[in-house]
Amino acid sequence: MPTDTTLPTDELQRIANDLRDDWHTGRAVDFEEAVAFHESLPKTKRFARVLHGADEPLLQPRAGVPCLEAQIELLQYLHRERGADLLPTTIDSYTRDNQYEKAEEGLAASRNGDDELNGFPAVNHGVEDCRRLVRALDAPIEVRHGTPDARLLAMVTLAGGFQSFEGGPISYNIPYTKRHDLATTIEHWQFVDRLCGAYTERGVTINREPFGPLTGTLVPPAIALAVMLIEGKLAATQGVRSLTLGYGQVGNLVQDVAALRALRKLGEAYLPDSVTVTTVFHEWMGGFPPDEARANGVISLGGATAAVAKPDKVITKSAQEFQGVPTKEANAAGLRTTRQLIDMMIEQDIDLGGIDDEQRLIERTTMALVEAVERAGDGDVARGVVAAFDSGAMDVPFAPSDAAAGAVLPARDDDGRVRIFEFGDLALPEDIKQVHKAKLGERAQTEGRDQSFRMVADDVDAISDGKLIGRPSGYRGGVSDAD
Repeated sequence: MPTDTTLPTDELQRIANDLRDDWHTGRAVDFEEAVAFHESLPKTKRFARVLHGADEPLLQPRAGVPCLEAQIELLQYLHRERGADLLPTTIDSYTRDNQYEKAEEGLAASRNGDDELNGFPAVNHGVEDCRRLVRALDAPIEVRHGTPDARLLAMVTLAGGFQSFEGGPISYNIPYTKRHDLATTIEHWQFVDRLCGAYTERGVTINREPFGPLTGTLVPPAIALAVMLIEGKLAATQGVRSLTLGYGQVGNLVQDVAALRALRKLGEAYLPDSVTVTTVFHEWMGGFPPDEARANGVISLGGATAAVAKPDKVITKSAQEFQGVPTKEANAAGLRTTRQLIDMMIEQDIDLGGIDDEQRLIERTTMALVEAVERAGDGDVARGVVAAFDSGAMDVPFAPSDAAAGAVLPARDDDGRVRIFEFGDLALPEDIKQVHKAKLGERAQTEGRDQSFRMVADDVDAISDGKLIGRPSGYRGGVSDAD
């Protein structure tokens, strides 16, 4: 069972030595030599420095292709075409599952024709190719992936010059995989965070970014925020000093702004003073409309939300999300769409009613969940995570993981804010539960139907169908055919 204690240096080294044999490129990792490479990089490529010093939201897309030269070309294009302030390298699915042999086969095939991987196989490319990528770009770069066991990936990419690493033991387990043991993923991520902490102690600040959207499907804001605080605490214990806490758009402007403000406030209050807390807003992670014009409307709402909430970073989407991996042109267009909205709105004094009340509700709910995790571990967050998910006191909706009860179900209220329809054993006080029940009751009355799972199902598909709330068939502005 893991505990929330700092991994000893000799244990960090022992694990690193064992991991070198998982794939041959691991043997090229040399920590001292890697520190020297980072120190040689100009200030413009130092991720935490650029992020911490920004005076308006920085934009970052998702982007990853198999071959090195193509990845360089793609990222140079996204940076050049009036868009990406921070650059990503999205890792392929085989690497996410630690299937490096299959990634090698896909890379070889990609070099001989069409791309056979859905991202950049950084472990297969190795340290020197990662450095070639870093040298070729004029902006900081982050590893974005989805890997429950990201230890070797972290070793190779950090030695290769990347200075930001996404993910965490909950956010890259519960939403991403079915059978990975939660206690084991916590131990794996303690290694990743301790490695980041070791670089930071040598003057190379590695930014860490827990994955805020989780399953990306109607996640109640407080659940996402609680996971961010817990993963942030676990990372800070291992010496991480730059943390970017994430949140995924749910679509209601008031609720999204309230959640982002709550995330910053709670992060700064809950995490140690030695940690610099920033926030990242992920544009809509659910299903997109197949029509590109409507999809641009979804992206524009994300840009407007960012302009009002002012997160430190925005992860942008493209109008081609419905069809899969976007073209570089579509990716750049999504960046420009978001930037246009932010540039037009950020200096406006926009006063939205209801934000303060919603923020207070989110903060109370978030801290109730965090405190439940701490109680479950008798003050130890690592132990508490395992126990809380095992009992259902902590849960994530629509999660494939066997480590989650999956009993929580969300639905939108009459204003489109995400509420909790089924609580399962989620550790929330009764008065908070009553708020959610009352809000969903108001929607049911408006629509002339009972509260039921049908609301949940309707809401999951609503935005891809061109709406926010999944109203019943025949609903006409407050009157349904049932009336």
